[in-house]
Amino acid sequence: MLQVTNLCVAYNEHIILHDISLTAQPGSIHALMGPNGSGKSTLAVTLMGHPHYAIKHGSIIYNGQDITTISAHLRAKNGIFLSFQNPLAIPGVTLATMLKEAHQAMTGITLDVAAFRAQLLAAMDLLEIPHTFADRPINEGCSGGERKRLEMLQLLILKPSLVILDEIDSGLDVDALQLVAKALMTVRAANPLMSILMITHYNRITQYIVPDAVHMLIDGRIVESGDCTLIDTIELHGYSSKVSVHGE
Repeated sequence: MLQVTNLCVAYNEHIILHDISLTAQPGSIHALMGPNGSGKSTLAVTLMGHPHYAIKHGSIIYNGQDITTISAHLRAKNGIFLSFQNPLAIPGVTLATMLKEAHQAMTGITLDVAAFRAQLLAAMDLLEIPHTFADRPINEGCSGGERKRLEMLQLLILKPSLVILDEIDSGLDVDALQLVAKALMTVRAANPLMSILMITHYNRITQYIVPDAVHMLIDGRIVESGDCTLIDTIELHGYSSKVSVHGE
């Protein structure tokens, strides 16, 4: 599904990621954890193809195709989905309009307005999002938690193959977190080969979505990988011991 090899990434000529290597098999769930400023979001947007982040060396292979240099919209069309840490408001574009156009672009299927709206409202019901949000500008006047749920709504409609979640659990209360986890598991049940890369600081979301592998990112380097028991080690000892060892 995804193979990242020796990836070195810079922003404004400042190297942020150093020789990142990570392999995610179809249907696997990976958690990426680390302190603030360690490069987690940089990895997320690089995988999505953000043009401001320059890949100095290394490669990104997705479903057997080298996507290291292709544009973000082609990655999205090929089934890569990024849920943003801080989703932006887009005045003047309604949620329903954007999702209908995105669905058509990704699937090549043109649904009539009534058929698409029925699909959209069913997904909104699953996430307990009021139907009125469908005709509102994207994220305008929404709280942080509402924006995160609207990100999950996009995921439910678009049904990607690779989902990258950049701190989807931040700003959510326990009820909203459970709804987000339910949405992810619903999509994954319909597509068991869908892979998930969860970026998080805490173990909150991993209580609902248990990862197959956990990676600790510090100072732009993956310093340790393991199974879900690594999360317990991080909760108990924090990142400080790894920071000191890495800094030596």
